[in-house]
Amino acid sequence: MSTLASYRRLFGLVGTPYVLVAFIARLPLAMSQLGTLLLVAGATGSYGLGGLAAGALAVANAIGAPFAGSLADRVGQRRVVLAQSLAGAASLVLLVALVHGGASNQVVIAAAALAGLTMPQVGPLARVRWRPITAGSGADQRKLVDVAFSYEGAADEASFAIGPALVGLGVVAVSPGGALLFAATLLAVFGVLFALHPTARVRASAGVSAAAGRLLTPVLMVLIVAQLLVGTLFGATQTGTTVLATGVGHPGYAGLVHATLGIGSAIAGLATAFIPERIGVERRIMVAAGALLVLSLPLLLVESLVGLSAVVAVLGCAVAPFMIGVFTLAERVVNPARVATAMTILASATGVGYALGSTAAGRLADHYDYPAAFCVTVVAMAGAVLLTATSQGLLRRAQHGAAVDPVVSAIS
Repeated sequence: MSTLASYRRLFGLVGTPYVLVAFIARLPLAMSQLGTLLLVAGATGSYGLGGLAAGALAVANAIGAPFAGSLADRVGQRRVVLAQSLAGAASLVLLVALVHGGASNQVVIAAAALAGLTMPQVGPLARVRWRPITAGSGADQRKLVDVAFSYEGAADEASFAIGPALVGLGVVAVSPGGALLFAATLLAVFGVLFALHPTARVRASAGVSAAAGRLLTPVLMVLIVAQLLVGTLFGATQTGTTVLATGVGHPGYAGLVHATLGIGSAIAGLATAFIPERIGVERRIMVAAGALLVLSLPLLLVESLVGLSAVVAVLGCAVAPFMIGVFTLAERVVNPARVATAMTILASATGVGYALGSTAAGRLADHYDYPAAFCVTVVAMAGAVLLTATSQGLLRRAQHGAAVDPVVSAIS
């Protein structure tokens, strides 16, 4: 089956309305981080505090996501996502009210953390649905699942392009608070629709014990660190972009500039499905890490929003291939009954990385301006190259289903 035919068959299985709902439902999380950064920094005049609040949201989301994923593995996604969507929307409204009401820094950070804790990880949970959705496709299932993960990677990256862009437009048209209230509305509507869609009832764990196998294997730990590093890229790059945009008198453009990262990444993500299967996933991850390092270096030289937009757009072309490889490999080696837990752990690692990146970049930018923030991006990508290069053997064995790992044995 060709890649294009696989895409057509996937979307035919679930229908266009589901594809739209699952995409829009993930926008609020993409909007909330930059929205919180701009809201708090604008109200207090401190990028460090803004980065801390955005980081608190990301860390809390990272802490809560695996618990929500584990609960979804046990009781299904419907109730979990429904409760989180409504609670997350209410928490964003509360955060805006507290900031505009002049609440203390500690209270604002706590409110940001509450918002992060309650927001669902729609992207990872959407990935979990594809294996049972494609269960009747026989020999074509592996190809369909791989293509689905390429699409989901592209959808995630597109959401992190459109989300910041919507925040930027909201800041220009209304205010940072208005942008976050719009995110709350989207979550209350489309998060609920995602929760109630019939695909939320499908389960990937039929006949498999959720307790079987070890979850935190060496392979998964490598993938977790890889996602943490790419999350650091997101946080540091977004913060550096915000500082530069504000410095030239256009703070609302930060979201629009950062959106170019997701545009290039989304296009590359869709194209990833066309890479020949003979090129192992572990090799794709390493090559993408090297590209991220090389393409991040020009960030240290930019002096304008136009130049930054071009650099960020090209950098984005390597992001989705890296993340798709990470999530694809994880789906292959994790016990089927615990895929939701694994996917949300990886998403959590991304959130932790975002928090580390935005916090470190914000503090450095307060003292040394935006180039220092971009240094965090470059250092993180150097770490990604080192990690993936030294882990090729381990990842290759996992890719080929070697029986050296109890989890691989359990699902082979």
